[in-house]
Amino acid sequence: MTPPFFVFLLIFVAAPLAELYVLIEVGSRIGALSTIALSVFTAILGGVLVRLQGFAVLFRAQEAMARGEVPALELMEGAMLLLVGFALLLPGFITDAAGFLLLIPPLRRVVILWILRSRGVLRPGAPPTRQGQGTDHYIEGEYRRDD
Repeated sequence: MTPPFFVFLLIFVAAPLAELYVLIEVGSRIGALSTIALSVFTAILGGVLVRLQGFAVLFRAQEAMARGEVPALELMEGAMLLLVGFALLLPGFITDAAGFLLLIPPLRRVVILWILRSRGVLRPGAPPTRQGQGTDHYIEGEYRRDD
């Protein structure tokens, strides 16, 4: 387990410095205005894509609830889409690349399942049994109705 200070240092110091380096390099190759325009374009495109996928996740969650299931994975996907949207709105190409990768639904689901397994929330359980293989419990007895 990584110490909290290291995570804090990574998120608030190393990531912005890396983003700044990439922005400067891209700006030196394609120009400052083109870099700004590209950054704004990725933010707008990312916002539109996150909104569309958010609605898709919402509809899947509603369908799961209509079937009587708990939409746990859909809720996790919604939370991840919130973080992806935030990453895409931040100026920078590294966060945009990570955000666009996580807009791919199968990849996003793999990341969510990996996080749940690594935290110990999701553990392999017993395989599901079929109906009629000793899973039904019957209590035999007699009854009578008193009116």
